[in-house]
Amino acid sequence: MIAAENDAIKGAKVGGMADVIRDLPLALAGVDINVDVAMPNYGFIAKQQQATLVGEVVVKFGANSEKVVLWQLSLPIKAPNSTKINNQVFLFDHPLFNGPNNQVYCNGSSERPFAEDASKFALFNLAVAQAYVDGLLGRVDYLHMHDWHTGFLVMLRAFATEYKTLKDIRCVFSIHNLAIQGIRPIRDDVSSFCAWYPDLARQLTHEQKLQITDPRYPECINPMRMGIELSDKVHLVSPSYATEVLLPSDHQNGFFGGEGLEQSLQDKHQRGDVVGILNGCVYDDSSVKPDSQQAFIQIEASAQRALIRWMGQSLWVKSVDQIALSRLQLLSMKNSYDHRAITTSSGAETVDFVMTSVGRLTDQKVLLLRQPHHEYGSTLEAILTQLNIQKPNGLFVLLGSGDEQIAQEFQVIAAKYDNFVFLNGYDDALSQVLYKQGDLFIMPSSFEPCGISQLLAMKSAQVCIAHSVGGLKDTIIHQKNGWLFEGQGLAEQSQQLIEVVVSALSLHTNDLLQYQKMRQSAADVRFDWHSVAQQYKDKLYQ
Repeated sequence: MIAAENDAIKGAKVGGMADVIRDLPLALAGVDINVDVAMPNYGFIAKQQQATLVGEVVVKFGANSEKVVLWQLSLPIKAPNSTKINNQVFLFDHPLFNGPNNQVYCNGSSERPFAEDASKFALFNLAVAQAYVDGLLGRVDYLHMHDWHTGFLVMLRAFATEYKTLKDIRCVFSIHNLAIQGIRPIRDDVSSFCAWYPDLARQLTHEQKLQITDPRYPECINPMRMGIELSDKVHLVSPSYATEVLLPSDHQNGFFGGEGLEQSLQDKHQRGDVVGILNGCVYDDSSVKPDSQQAFIQIEASAQRALIRWMGQSLWVKSVDQIALSRLQLLSMKNSYDHRAITTSSGAETVDFVMTSVGRLTDQKVLLLRQPHHEYGSTLEAILTQLNIQKPNGLFVLLGSGDEQIAQEFQVIAAKYDNFVFLNGYDDALSQVLYKQGDLFIMPSSFEPCGISQLLAMKSAQVCIAHSVGGLKDTIIHQKNGWLFEGQGLAEQSQQLIEVVVSALSLHTNDLLQYQKMRQSAADVRFDWHSVAQQYKDKLYQ
């Protein structure tokens, strides 16, 4: 597997792909498939993990010869049949792969999107191909690429004569998020196809160029399209998402489909080479008691720890952090003044209902929360108003980082509403507390290839409200273990989101027993990795 992220390694996770690369090797070992992983070193992993030096490859990248060092890390994993195996992780090391503060991805500028990351992964993919040719990486039966970061390797396998031996290895390309495609110019930029691969650019035929060019921007290449067009099979991370991407997107009306690549996916689909397999989730043996009290004090303590840590990383205290910390302190003071316990179901708690949300601040995740509302300003404000009406002692805690404009909007709302705590960052320990201690999880994604947050919330007996798209509608059954909303267009989707929030709050107030049954149903759901691994073996590795 070739990937950009891996949550088996501290500091190498950004999104759900990292969870997949962490969990799949163990699951596939249970169906007799041995997996190695290749990824960039990002300047810190080999040293942090005390990896072993394998060697180096030299490749022509642009006008220069670049030396890329290869390290090997063995991660012991215990397969379901109790045999111990080593998942080998090969780390490719080069200064171009090193981001500020050991970041996996670079934010870049809006004028040159993906410029730094595209150059990084163009060289990484070239080095991986060379490592196979040089014999530093052993022979495999399948190359399994993940997202646009690996599209270059699929292209090199198909078009570069020096790597033609890779054609003998079957190639699977997984799409975790079709909206992010790594598009860059063909030429006239240091981060462009001609700058990276000048010799190959001169050799490509007209037909080959068409397979890697973005259909919307003919002067640009598209690494995601490379993976789709030139792999043997394309895998989407849920069955519903695999059908949605075959249709053109209509952003104005709130539909996110093929994102310009629907024709390539349709062609692949007609040949029977598009497969939708839902991601799995790791479940432990501990029994979940959905009627146990939700402890706001745990959320408060964990949030304060995260806020203090974030503040310690900067010379200046951000207003958004100060607002959140002050809001938590005010709630804590109210608890003290009222002398109320938060640990019993019979007492009158100051905070007696907690809505939660964990996710990136992107339009994919929160576009519907930002939609204008005729009465309250925005959908988010309408939800907070309804929460206050239905649950005067209720609280909405939202954890997320990403787009600065979105963060600014949520910061203003957080200062305005005393039942809203906006935590602008990411902290794994805090996210786990929110999954386990919340009463109602909100996931209003405009599209969701699979989704991991709803699976983690459901695992902890927290019912979810989610948009009926992609992996969300493949994992949530409306009014049984959660709620789904639909709608034609952004306005209708936003209104249905508000209405289903009101319905969920009303059920909790008026029929707590039924609400608890839904929580138990959510906790009982299983999307285990072993079943997923068997589908990989049957549908992708045949």
